[in-house]
Amino acid sequence: MAISDYRNLKIYNSLTRQKEAFKPINDGYVGMYVCGPTVYSNVHLGNVRTFLSFDMVYRYFKHLDYKVRYVRNITDAGHLENDADEGEDRIAKKARLEQIEPMEVVQMYTVDFHDILSKFNFLPPSIEPTATGHIIEQIEIIKTILEKGLAYEINGSVYFDVLKFNETNQYGILSGRKVEDLIHNTRSLDGQSDKKNPQDFALWKKAEPQHIMRWPSPWSDGFPGWHLECTAMSTKYLGEHFDIHGGGMDLKFPHHECEIAQSEASCGQTPVNFWMHANMLTLNGQKMAKSTGNYILPNEMFSGENEILSKAFTPSVVRFFMLQAHYRSILDFSSAALEASEKGFFKLMDAINLIEKLPVSDTSSGFDVTAWKDNCYKAMNDDFNSPILIAELFNAVKFINQIKDGNAEISKEDLDFLSSTFNAFTFDILGLKNLSSASNEDGDKLSDVVEVLIKLRADARTNKDFALSDQIRDQLAAIGIQLKDGKDGTSFSSN
Repeated sequence: MAISDYRNLKIYNSLTRQKEAFKPINDGYVGMYVCGPTVYSNVHLGNVRTFLSFDMVYRYFKHLDYKVRYVRNITDAGHLENDADEGEDRIAKKARLEQIEPMEVVQMYTVDFHDILSKFNFLPPSIEPTATGHIIEQIEIIKTILEKGLAYEINGSVYFDVLKFNETNQYGILSGRKVEDLIHNTRSLDGQSDKKNPQDFALWKKAEPQHIMRWPSPWSDGFPGWHLECTAMSTKYLGEHFDIHGGGMDLKFPHHECEIAQSEASCGQTPVNFWMHANMLTLNGQKMAKSTGNYILPNEMFSGENEILSKAFTPSVVRFFMLQAHYRSILDFSSAALEASEKGFFKLMDAINLIEKLPVSDTSSGFDVTAWKDNCYKAMNDDFNSPILIAELFNAVKFINQIKDGNAEISKEDLDFLSSTFNAFTFDILGLKNLSSASNEDGDKLSDVVEVLIKLRADARTNKDFALSDQIRDQLAAIGIQLKDGKDGTSFSSN
């Protein structure tokens, strides 16, 4: 069978709340937009899980021989501290606190974002546009919505009129909220807001005198509302109607709901066929979030320098850990869960590295390789079910070990078939990197050697031989191993 023959994919559509057969708008082509980060701080592991889910989706579409245009934006302006169009711009606030330019903040954390995703072996998107690079497009959309009478300007700001829109359309169609309930559950405006109704949201905000990030517009010097940028960039690069829009579960309301309203108001049609939402990564049973401080940074995991985990873990092990849960399931993060994933990961890698060394026979016994391959595709075609796919991969691991032990046989043709399929699903689709348990054991041995040197350095310091102590520290630093002295002793991390 040709790869394209496996294109019988079903995707859970958040809009209809059911799995639906995926049929692209244009045969053989997929347009996918995913809401990217607001670059005002280091990307944390909860953010990574969302983007990892869509990296897997992107990889699978490419594997199925679709031509994919994957657009993932960078929010570098307009994202205020809360969703009620109030508070300070997050990037401007960071710039004020650190006494640097807002674009320095953007550059610093965009570089960090790309660096972390590279360590996790992400494929880059086709296009990565920024909000500030599309101010003109956002202004034009606002003009159109105003002309249609679905927005209003007051005191230099422009707001989307949710109640007016809801007379002919359905605001809340994605999240299941009803405008009547939203009205009932919100406080009346206290006179401090320019909005007609609390449900209305900003398309353009007039900048206060102290607001650094501002652009000229027909209404005022100001900045676009957060929700507008994604409408502008998705329509510019994917058209007014495209296949898939993705993001974290927390963006469903109000962000994605507002996107739908803006698009329907400006373009006169529903913008997206499939809405996909990745679920949360939790820590101590609570959502990982920068705003609450309940999070861990990826580099803290890779180095082991944190108060949560018992040891350091490689990016591939962490990626494997996340893929063991379905993207729509909540995944709780713990040291024990990561350690279990690490064992499974190296068991998988050891089996892959063993394939080329297996003896071949005239026939195969005990395992139907063709049926196994079909099951792997069946798993991924069922809403990208990576945990079921991984279970299928471990069925093959069991067979590989049986061949090694002389308890099963495989023909040359089946062995080549097994090898190519295993590699495609493990590396091309799941995006894992090949690390053997032997290399992990080498890492453990290196740790033991460094601990010996730390002990020798401590003895040198006790004996006031500071020259030797500094020499050990400096020579370890020269090869990328940093020592960190603390009240509980000396720890180390490697670059």
